[in-house]
Formats: sequence, structure tokens, C-alpha cells
Amino acid sequence: MERELWRILSGTITKLDRSCDVQDYDHSIGRIVRVYLWAVLHDRPVYWACRRRNWAGVRPPVALPDQSTMSRRLRRRDTRDMITALSKMLDRPDLSTRLCLYLDGKPLPISKHSVDAQATFGRGAGGQDRGYKLHAIYGESNRPVAWSLRPLNENEHHAAKPLVESLDEGYLLADANYDANHLYEQAGRKGVRLLTSRRYASARGIGRHAHSAYRLDALNRLSAPSPFARELLQQRRRVETRFAHLSNFGGGLTCLPPWVRGLHRVTLWVAGKILVRLARDIFIKRTRA
Repeated sequence: MERELWRILSGTITKLDRSCDVQDYDHSIGRIVRVYLWAVLHDRPVYWACRRRNWAGVRPPVALPDQSTMSRRLRRRDTRDMITALSKMLDRPDLSTRLCLYLDGKPLPISKHSVDAQATFGRGAGGQDRGYKLHAIYGESNRPVAWSLRPLNENEHHAAKPLVESLDEGYLLADANYDANHLYEQAGRKGVRLLTSRRYASARGIGRHAHSAYRLDALNRLSAPSPFARELLQQRRRVETRFAHLSNFGGGLTCLPPWVRGLHRVTLWVAGKILVRLARDIFIKRTRA
């Protein structure tokens, strides 16, 4: 399976690399991305992919960068831009699928005794964990419409603010963790209808403090005789399917390996795993055709 996925990833990288302006680098942007994805695809550290003997079965780049070059170049903006462009080339969903979007977070815990200074304690799956959290907005595709990687202790509705800012229309469905006036206000001003479960569902009222008109409108829709809003909100669980697709195959985002620590490295690792998932989707479509 890795060979088939690599053909898809490598071919797309080649197309992107040819379209890039020539840079004054010893190693092109495409070569840096290619070496990094070879490591991510095989769940190995970057230095492993910098050794020619670990490219058995495929043709390696003419010259391989060393570990220090990879560390420096992976922090550059042009490398991150190519990774973003690569995800768009691997998956081009119909814009109509963005009319109903799903927002949630996926904890990425690490060992509690880790010395990673950027990993924090926060609520994970079923209790306290230490690590990071992937915050993502999905449509009907396995490519997130928007996503970010934050420390685990960061409040979910605050982490969602930059993600919501990238939207411009449609319904956004989320759980009670995103029931916040400021998020409703931001979404409403962007033309996005946010629907969430109530944070305190057993409360008799909504409190006497000021509320966003968009939140009040959502509460009215959810309590209206028409079941449309309530039935729509039940579809929120589809985001769990997207997270499952990201992790439920060999080479998926199952956990953070010991060599992936720090916000920058974790973000790159997650981006690489998303690309591997999109390549797998292409492979599945080809085999079914």
C-alpha cells in the first residue's frame, strides 16, 4: 500500500515543483517536501529519510538533504505553502459540500512526563491528558476546510475563532463546547449559521447577561416546533467519521511518535498525515473505478 500511496504523492509533488519559481537553493522545495513525506508515510524520523539506503524500492532524489537542512527548510514559509497547495491538488471537493460544515477537536496526547515545554495539560478523551489538540472544520471530504494545532489546555471555542474567520457561508455544526456568544457573533457576521448544543442543557434559562442575537436565534430555531434545526444538529457527529478516517489505517494519525514534539513539528506531522489520507482516498477511487 505504501508504494501505491507514494506514487500518488510523488507525482503530485513533481507537478507542483515544476510550477514553482526557481529558487536559489541546493535542494528544491519539492525535494524537501518529498523527503519529509517519505518519513511521514513510513512513520519514521526525518533523519531516517535523509539516508539513501532507506529508499529501497523507489528512486530517491538525486541528492538527499541532511538533517540540519531539513530542520531549517521545514520552518520556511515556502515549504508550508507547498504542503498546503499539495493538499488542494490531492482533493478538490465540490463547493456545494461546504454548505454544511462540522467543527470539533481531536486530542493528541503524549506522555505526561515529557519535557516538551509546549505540550500542556488539558481535557483529553475521558480525562486529563497532556499534549496537543487538532481543531478542524470538515465538510464531506477528508480534507479539512480549515484546521489548526493548539496546546491541549486551550479553550475550544477560542481555538475555533481563526477557523471560523476563514468561512463565508453555510451551516456550522458543533457540540456544546462551542456554545459561546463571541463565537456565535463572529460566525453570524461572516454569514455562517452556527448551531451547537447548549453548554448547560439542564439550566432553566440562559442567564441575564447580554447574549448575541445570533445565539438567541439559534436557540429559538432549536426549540421551534419545526424539527429542521434539531435534525440538522444531529449530523454533527459526521466530524467523528472524518477524524476516524484520518487515523483508522496503517500510516494514519494514530498517535504522536516520540520524535514529534513541539508545536511546529506536531503541526507538520499532522499536515503530512492529512496528505497521506488524501492520497489513500485517490487510490481507493482508482481501485473502485
